Amino acid sequence: MMKNNRWIRILIILGLGAGIVLAIIYREHFDAAALEAWINDAGALAPVVFMLVYALATVLFLPGSVLTLAGGALFGPVLGTFYNLTGATLGALLGFLISRYLASGWVEEKTGGRVKQLINGVESEGWRFVAFVRLMPLFPFNLLNYALGLTRISVLHYVIASYVFMLPGAVAYTYIGYVGREAIGGNEGLIQKILIALALLATVSFLPRLIASIRRGPVIDIPELKKRIDNNETLVLDVRTADDFVGEQGHIEGAVNIAVEELPSRFNELSEYLEHPVALVCRTDKRSAKAALLLTRQGFHDVHVVRGGMTKWIEANLPVVH
Repeated sequence: MMKNNRWIRILIILGLGAGIVLAIIYREHFDAAALEAWINDAGALAPVVFMLVYALATVLFLPGSVLTLAGGALFGPVLGTFYNLTGATLGALLGFLISRYLASGWVEEKTGGRVKQLINGVESEGWRFVAFVRLMPLFPFNLLNYALGLTRISVLHYVIASYVFMLPGAVAYTYIGYVGREAIGGNEGLIQKILIALALLATVSFLPRLIASIRRGPVIDIPELKKRIDNNETLVLDVRTADDFVGEQGHIEGAVNIAVEELPSRFNELSEYLEHPVALVCRTDKRSAKAALLLTRQGFHDVHVVRGGMTKWIEANLPVVH
């Protein structure tokens, strides 16, 4: 049985590899005109064919932007958004499942150190991480689907978070494809439609800042932190690594050091501070923002990220311990 599974995996890898190679070779033939011709030939099955093509293109690393714009042009802003979003989510699920079936076990056995910590960090956030990367496309969409399959994130959570949080981008870019088609046809009300498209695009562009602000959580500045320390009003939790804690920048006197990667396994050490203020410090405030999410989900009620972290503390000429 295990031998059969091994051969099945080998065949899937070979088939996927061949498909990706062919997709790269014939990439220049994958354009909106060719796609429109395929869809028109499908007749009543056009929406189904379109979504299947979108899913296959996602698995084979073909550009989703071409499909999204084409979906808007072919089906309009409403149905186009639905077909684009469904096709993209189906493709994301296929990439996720292929990666999980082919490699997740091997990765779990072989990885350690920082890679293992990274995977654990992604898994601890679960659907929230999926939501974040769908709203903020930090990594290539197609590659990210395979990467997330290497984690133990729930399939259901992955699908729902992908579908819901890809919606803003799908709406914006589908509408742009629709407006492009209207422009070619010279239809009335074109200026108004262009303005709506620009507004949608601006909204999607603003989302990363909004999400980053939400993830950062309540923020306090260095003067406020200093005041709280002097009045013994808060726990200073330094979430850098142990090496950084005693390294070049040093640390704030009295600070507790638990690296953000170790937080999930050491929450019990902080249980007495569930109802007390906690100020999170790192080199700047990026690791602190992640720690804030972890602590908040664990039930800590008064968690604050120190803006600028140790860098701003040192710039203010405040004392540090080396």
